[in-house]
Amino acid sequence: MQEIVECVPNISEGRDSEKIARIIDVVRDMENCAVLGVEPDSDYNRTVITIAGEPSAVQEAAFQLICKAIEEIDMTKHEGEHPRLGAVDVCPFVPLKGVSMDDCVGLAQSLAQRVGAECNVPTFLYGSAALHQEKNLLSTIRKGQYEGLEARLTGGETPHSEHTRLPDYGSKQWGVEAEKSGAITIGARGILVAYNVNIDEPDALVAKKIGSLVRSTGRLVKREDGRRMRVPGMLPMVQGMGVSLEAHGISQVSMNLRDVTQCPMHVAFEACKSIASDHDTSAPGSELVGLVPLEAMLESGRWYADQEVRDERALVTAAIEGLGLDSLGSFDPDERIIEWALLKAVSQ
Repeated sequence: MQEIVECVPNISEGRDSEKIARIIDVVRDMENCAVLGVEPDSDYNRTVITIAGEPSAVQEAAFQLICKAIEEIDMTKHEGEHPRLGAVDVCPFVPLKGVSMDDCVGLAQSLAQRVGAECNVPTFLYGSAALHQEKNLLSTIRKGQYEGLEARLTGGETPHSEHTRLPDYGSKQWGVEAEKSGAITIGARGILVAYNVNIDEPDALVAKKIGSLVRSTGRLVKREDGRRMRVPGMLPMVQGMGVSLEAHGISQVSMNLRDVTQCPMHVAFEACKSIASDHDTSAPGSELVGLVPLEAMLESGRWYADQEVRDERALVTAAIEGLGLDSLGSFDPDERIIEWALLKAVSQ
């Protein structure tokens, strides 16, 4: 393949394995693209799906997956630790090889138009595909989550501005369809690494403190007279929050590393680990959600390996061990590193 694009739909179902399988099955056998990863999380009640291949094939796969997810998932019954807006909470296109960001913008915008028209659900564009600058950040669009969507569509009280309140395509009315599906968010972005650091506590008290300290937006400080000031966080291009993982009896600092070249994984991990230690707890490992670029693993591997190590496999092993990426389950680099997973899929 001379042109390769990645698409990473996140569906709001992480517990019903049969339902997840039915959604994935509609795209498994499509030509010129491959499903590289399916990662359900029962605490988040969310599954991260990674698809890669030729642009038009990946776009068609994304459409078919969105349609099936809307059919299968009922947002009136959904609950989970992760913020979400709808059945397919987010569906970004990412340029990998021979594809520009403008190409991905075109894929996202035409897909959003099609989803809005054919599925008749509220559909937002974000990231580089946003039609207004205020919709660039996913976190801005997601404010109020699914529970606040009815107010947005009916003119009720909402934290949104006039530019972020309403969807770009599809239904702008609250009704049976919107209530069941929620809103779909489609975008284009560079490679983002979804990365969670484990904190050895059950209630997320320390994890929430760490999240507010390391995320780029930092903390909001309020005076008694009502004046407010935002104090920037430690790490660049990082979104973060603390959540509890009841199934594992721990908490996590859940982060999006929006530019892993500016904030590598080992920098995020060591920052969280250091702050956890200051609060008399530990960070025994971490977790990658979805797939990761090879270079990101090599960069962290260079930190944890001896200086003379140059072999890629050895550096990846050092990264896995140093970051504790296998602390909650096995980590297979041939399935979790984008370049290696693509090579494996193409060779089968």
